[in-house]
Amino acid sequence: MKTRIGVFFGGRSTEHEISVISANQAMAAIDRDKYEVIPVYITKQGKWYTGPLLTDVKNYRDTDTLLKGSTEVYMRPVYGDFNLYKANSGGMFASKAPAATLDVAIPVLHGSNGEDGTFEGVLETIGLPYAGCGVLASANGMDKITMKMILAANGIPVVDYVWFTDKQWFTQRDTIIGNIEERLRYPVIVKPANLGSSVGIGRADNREQLMERIEDAERYSTRLIVEKLVENLQEINCSVLGDADNYETSVLEEPIKSGEILSYTDKYMGGSKDNRGMHAAQKRIPAELPASETERIRFLAGETFRVLGCHGVSRVDVMVDSATRQIYVNEINTIPGSLSFYLWEACGVSFTELMDRLVHLALKRRREQEAKTVSYDQNIFAMGGGTKGGVKGIK
Repeated sequence: MKTRIGVFFGGRSTEHEISVISANQAMAAIDRDKYEVIPVYITKQGKWYTGPLLTDVKNYRDTDTLLKGSTEVYMRPVYGDFNLYKANSGGMFASKAPAATLDVAIPVLHGSNGEDGTFEGVLETIGLPYAGCGVLASANGMDKITMKMILAANGIPVVDYVWFTDKQWFTQRDTIIGNIEERLRYPVIVKPANLGSSVGIGRADNREQLMERIEDAERYSTRLIVEKLVENLQEINCSVLGDADNYETSVLEEPIKSGEILSYTDKYMGGSKDNRGMHAAQKRIPAELPASETERIRFLAGETFRVLGCHGVSRVDVMVDSATRQIYVNEINTIPGSLSFYLWEACGVSFTELMDRLVHLALKRRREQEAKTVSYDQNIFAMGGGTKGGVKGIK
């Protein structure tokens, strides 16, 4: 019997469409001689659907027709139940047979409500083996504030920053502005703390622009971060594959941006109209860097992956000050666009092999987790434990 892979994508995220593109690329790359592919599309409203129409990205041009031709499903939050059940199965005499049964999941959910650990928590509750980072690594990797705190604590260089919440912005605005101007000075970059794809990100060269950029960013997130701008910026990306104890790094790429900041259009359109996701972006592979800098960036990418406890395939984005050649880790994408397959193809690893490795990593992690103790056989209630001061004296 073939291993049944559930590929989850879409989701309640500003990166919904990019997730659809990445997932369709991934499903097309999976070896159908070894695996059965079961698409699970999550709409922007949070409903789940499965069906063969979901494997062709062209069908998403008419979502209403697409969903009418697909089956709405759900999973029960019961450990060990890996079935997808039909959401509208009829009356009490309708068939209870599942729409599909999964052996392993591959989440391709970019951004919030998918890449941030929330969906990974659902899979952990059910016990379904899955590829990619766990709950903690996903949450820390998604939040730019906690990520930078962890990296800095482990000696990984990050740019100086100031962070605050949207409520603090409305109640302590003058204090926050003063702190930014004293500590960072202009120019700065304003970002929502937990979004990707350059959404809500903007440069500020003065106080007026700073306030405008923060007002924009707080529309997307309750946590905000302002970073010192690296003016002589050269952006370099590196993918990492494996787990925190055994991983390898890819060749490096240099994205080509149309402006000072790599935009959403730069990343996902790249002058192309064929919806090819991150693969469409303009880039240099391999990046043209001195050997010593290449080695240093690959080391920092691996260290970022390691200290955050990552798993599966990620992409680490670094910034190089082209004037001083100082290198900073900018962020990690724990579910990168197009799963960074193009970086692994440049290393001689095909997209099909990459997907195969992700399945094996998922199953390997489940075996390792099953070897750990998660509960005791003793019932403390039967032994009279846990009742001190509560049962005594009851008649």
